[in-house]
Amino acid sequence: MMPMATALKLGRVSNLPTVWTNVLAGVALAALEPTWPSVIPVAVAASLLYVAGMYLNDAFDRGWDAQHRPERPIPAGEVDARTVFLAGFALMTAALVLLLVTTNTRAFVAGLGLAGLILVYDITHKKTRLAPLVMGLCRMAVYLVAACAAAPHVAPPVYAGATFLFFYLVMLSTIAREETTNPKLRRLVARLIAGISLVDGAQLLVIGHAWPALACLGAFVLTLALQKRVAGT
Repeated sequence: MMPMATALKLGRVSNLPTVWTNVLAGVALAALEPTWPSVIPVAVAASLLYVAGMYLNDAFDRGWDAQHRPERPIPAGEVDARTVFLAGFALMTAALVLLLVTTNTRAFVAGLGLAGLILVYDITHKKTRLAPLVMGLCRMAVYLVAACAAAPHVAPPVYAGATFLFFYLVMLSTIAREETTNPKLRRLVARLIAGISLVDGAQLLVIGHAWPALACLGAFVLTLALQKRVAGT
């Protein structure tokens, strides 16, 4: 077990509203009116995968963090790496089981792909300059999981929207790689993360989903508010 404050910090849970709007956009771009049954199970599964990815990120990066970010929970001694590894893989497993039980085979397979991309990113992102591309693919995959869960076919707008989101994430992740050497970037990176919901909302507005777009604006504001309590980076 770990203290709740440590669990929240490890999971960077302040950014979760951006995951929810990714799911909302993925469903809407699949040419469907978003409904609670089509959004909630995937949003919960995607949230579990996000937190799992954040946990495993810190576990794999514990050596690097000890030198560059000693305030992170593992090097600070708030929790040991073994516990974080176990929690991360348990959350990932729970997410995949949820997709398998509540959605369909296509969404489950897409979820497996997302889980694989998360692991690739967590293991390699400190070792390659291509990491922003993998991060972009992770967020694209959230769109695809949502679309596969909600519709029998992935419509072209899903791919177009996911590609737009991909380039935003590549830009964001490229900037984020420099925040250790330039701490002033940390606030900008946090705001750009919150901006993911604005990207989702803009796409929803373009296809005529006004209320979901407004929800994305609310998610942007909520993310900024939560980041004041739990650091988003």
